[in-house]
Amino acid sequence: MNRRSLGSRLAALAAVTAALAGCASDDGDDAAPPASAAPSTASSRPPGSGGTPARTPDGTLLVTDFGADTVTFVDPAARDGAAGLGSVRVGTAPYGIALGADGTAWVATAEGVAAVDTRTRERTALIPYRTDTGPVTTGEYRGGGIGIALSPDGGRVYVGVNVPGGNGTLEVVDTRRREVTRVVPVGRRPFDVDVSHDGRQVYATNHDSFDVTVVGTGDWTTRRIEVAPYGTEGGLGSWLKPHYTAVRPSDGALLLPFEGERLAVVDPGTGRVRIEDMTANTHQHGVTAGADGTLYVVGTGPIDPSRDDGPSLTVRTPDGDERIIPLDGPHETVALSADGRTAYVTGGFTRAGSWDGLSVVDLGSGGVTRLPVGERPLAVAVLGEGAPRRA
Repeated sequence: MNRRSLGSRLAALAAVTAALAGCASDDGDDAAPPASAAPSTASSRPPGSGGTPARTPDGTLLVTDFGADTVTFVDPAARDGAAGLGSVRVGTAPYGIALGADGTAWVATAEGVAAVDTRTRERTALIPYRTDTGPVTTGEYRGGGIGIALSPDGGRVYVGVNVPGGNGTLEVVDTRRREVTRVVPVGRRPFDVDVSHDGRQVYATNHDSFDVTVVGTGDWTTRRIEVAPYGTEGGLGSWLKPHYTAVRPSDGALLLPFEGERLAVVDPGTGRVRIEDMTANTHQHGVTAGADGTLYVVGTGPIDPSRDDGPSLTVRTPDGDERIIPLDGPHETVALSADGRTAYVTGGFTRAGSWDGLSVVDLGSGGVTRLPVGERPLAVAVLGEGAPRRA
């Protein structure tokens, strides 16, 4: 395994990164006026489809188009992309997406949380944030929602809100009333949001503060757990920061991959962080866990092309064995089919070098098919029976 020294890694990033922005903090309490829902039916459908679209079939992919302000509905079996299913305009620069059992997709945008009826393929609400995120903009460091997740009972949406310049917030949306009911301070630039299996805790993975904020959903208290297996010396300019988290089904541990070299295994109760070896030797972003505990990790490509490996998908079994499936070009997040046989990996990528599509990975054979989709697709979710999977 290639064990890079921190010094050489920071030298490599200095040549690539001139300046990075963070996120700002904003408090909130229940006494503040709640945000109001802004209903909309903005959508696009294929010509000749008529006034009401056909029911969206199980297995359809929902992809957030960061570059087009839309969510695109994709038939993964159609090798010509999203033909026949169309897109829904949701709000500026959509990022994370979470699916409810009732067929509602919740999307974190720069303007607010969009609600999309996946049956009719229409946006039904846009819920503004209570956090002041500044002017609505686009780009990697834009303010507004990034990570997003649903409570197990579907009653709440949790969205990590970035405010350029300091710490972020976790906003809590009541899914029935469709309004923000609470704002909780978290760390800088909350890339990902996850929920414990019992719904008692929410985890905000804060990219620019090297940590995870554990939020108790009973009393809304917070605890910070630093997750920095390479240290924090690089500050905002460091590449060696947490991006996405998976919650391990067996015990609720938090799993955060770093650089295809180290997997941080975090006990959210004690705050203890244990490091395990990984083998992909590539900068890593998206991660999801299968029902059996198998981990799927997106490798975006090298920080230093002279010593790092290219993009890949790591398939890591619960006992730590890894299989590396090469990918063509940078990717960002990953979701699984309902039967666990296929992985869908988006090509949007949060930095430069993205492509407009996703890779369909046959997990049995390792075969990869590239599928043209949307414009800079970042997050992907799969419609299906039972509990839907989220990127």
